[in-house]
Amino acid sequence: MKGIQLPILFALGTALCWGLYGPTIANARSADKLWSPFKPYVGIGLAYIVCAFIGGLVLMKVKGDSFDFFGEQSAAGNWGFLAGILGALGALSLTSAMISFDGPPKPSLVMSIVFGGAVSITALVSAIQFRTANPLMWLGMVLVVTGVVLVAKNTPHHAKKPDHPPAAAASAPAESGAES
Repeated sequence: MKGIQLPILFALGTALCWGLYGPTIANARSADKLWSPFKPYVGIGLAYIVCAFIGGLVLMKVKGDSFDFFGEQSAAGNWGFLAGILGALGALSLTSAMISFDGPPKPSLVMSIVFGGAVSITALVSAIQFRTANPLMWLGMVLVVTGVVLVAKNTPHHAKKPDHPPAAAASAPAESGAES
């Protein structure tokens, strides 16, 4: 693959995994309180150890990188550690969001806020870092907020099923599907 295609494929893979993260963590919530809501978070931490630490070491070897994290190499480890702290705190916040609902969690609400907010924060950090912002960036952020609201408001959530059907629906004759 050439140019920007490979990074876009990796970004789509991230979107897929993180998009599935919310519904998956929602499934980890115990409806009958058999376990602490943070037991799944410990599982997340173990998965990070396996995937990030072991996977990172293996891929460093594949890329021919040194295993030196000191001196000139210390910035990579320091920035990586800070990114890991932010990622872990984000996962803790996300787990907390999913377990703090009264009733079933709503991953579509939480995840749309998380990703709409994340892309907006990234844009703001870049605007501050490079001391410039295209007016279309601001328009895009308005569209992101609009999109978050539309997605969160219109995505199906767990609905409480009525004990019995509404009277109008129960007494209406079955339609044959053909028009007269």
